[in-house]
Amino acid sequence: MVSKVTASDVPAASAINSRLVGASYCDCYAITVPNDGQSALGYFLTAVSKTPAWVNSLMTLRNKTVSLFGLKDLGGMGDFNSAKPDTDYLPGDRVGIFTLISNTPDEVLLGDSDKHLDVVLSIYKTNQDSDCSIVVTTVVHTHNLLGKAYMLPVTPLYKIIAPAVLARVIS
Repeated sequence: MVSKVTASDVPAASAINSRLVGASYCDCYAITVPNDGQSALGYFLTAVSKTPAWVNSLMTLRNKTVSLFGLKDLGGMGDFNSAKPDTDYLPGDRVGIFTLISNTPDEVLLGDSDKHLDVVLSIYKTNQDSDCSIVVTTVVHTHNLLGKAYMLPVTPLYKIIAPAVLARVIS
């Protein structure tokens, strides 16, 4: 099956809907993949374990640049224990650059907070017979001028990065 990543609406039943009010930024992308029984977190781990090298290079650049402004070095997208089963992750655990907020078989919420912004990512899975749809929604709330300035270069890059990483679910 060859499926492409497309822009999508936020799923009506997604837990991330409660975080949309007052968001500074929100986007949503979907892909249809063969249903191999993975959980939403499992699909996320598959995708980020295959993060394109150019995305990792951008994360390295990001981490070096933001440290000059006192912001956190998040590490790399794929910085997690690949031997750890997705079922062993608990709220509060780090999963790559994010912290696990909640985890069900059909949706995982991951996020990160710093003095400039809060970001929450939802990976939402819906089963469709032999296929499933994986929908990734990102919601950002900026806290101050630094957060707004940070989002200026990040927004156009993220619109390229998110689909590129999501496409790795089936590559």
